[in-house]
Amino acid sequence: MAPSLQVTHIGTATAILDINGVNFLTDPFFSPAGSSWSNGPITLTVSDDPALKLDQLPVIDAVLLSHEDHFDNLDDLGRQLLNGRRVFTTVDGAKNLAPRPAVHGMQPWETINATIAGKKFQVIATPTQHVPGMECTGFIVTGEDFGHGRDGLPNAIYFTGDTVYIEELKDIVNRYHVKAAVMNLGNAHVPNFADLSAPPIQATMDGKSAARLFREIKADVLIPMHYESWGHFTQFGAELRGAFEEEGISDKICWLKPGEKVIVF
Repeated sequence: MAPSLQVTHIGTATAILDINGVNFLTDPFFSPAGSSWSNGPITLTVSDDPALKLDQLPVIDAVLLSHEDHFDNLDDLGRQLLNGRRVFTTVDGAKNLAPRPAVHGMQPWETINATIAGKKFQVIATPTQHVPGMECTGFIVTGEDFGHGRDGLPNAIYFTGDTVYIEELKDIVNRYHVKAAVMNLGNAHVPNFADLSAPPIQATMDGKSAARLFREIKADVLIPMHYESWGHFTQFGAELRGAFEEEGISDKICWLKPGEKVIVF
């Protein structure tokens, strides 16, 4: 027994993860190309339209929101999808999104048992390191009909959220058999707001660190996202492909196609 996974990429970190017929939406962002946001000394503009608009979405059963305080992971249009749905996010994020009783704030490694669209799942929050002083989370999704894989561990699907490589994530290999790791990449860099004269801070993984984490958690498939459409990304599709070739994992990569449902397994 193993889960089924089909992924429809909408843009940046936004995708529909169809897991056993249940639609989980990651980091809802639906603003059109040319939309800009300012944060102190920095203004960012998205350069691509979302592959699907809100009125083109299938039924969304739950939302995996890595963090609610960055507009490229949750914009005003995406916020409309949070109302009345199960939403899993950070502790601070849940407070900021109140009053929405179906929003769950989670600490690293916390587990929530949830029945979603009639099926039983476990959603586990994973550690991240994104922008200093701000919360972010990744997620592992597993369930009663996922079966077991390597070493008898529960089969699971992992969404990294926005994070650089950190040692704590290696512990996933002892807890789960990750069938697919959906990784937010792009080697994003943001200003060091504590010292604007200092070099920018890395906020998401590059291809090399993604390959390292992929190997360490012994995942079966790596699904890259979050590497186009923004100026604070420094490693795009061509560079990622080169990095994965250098790391010898090209045959383990499942590339997504905007707006198209890709069958992973």
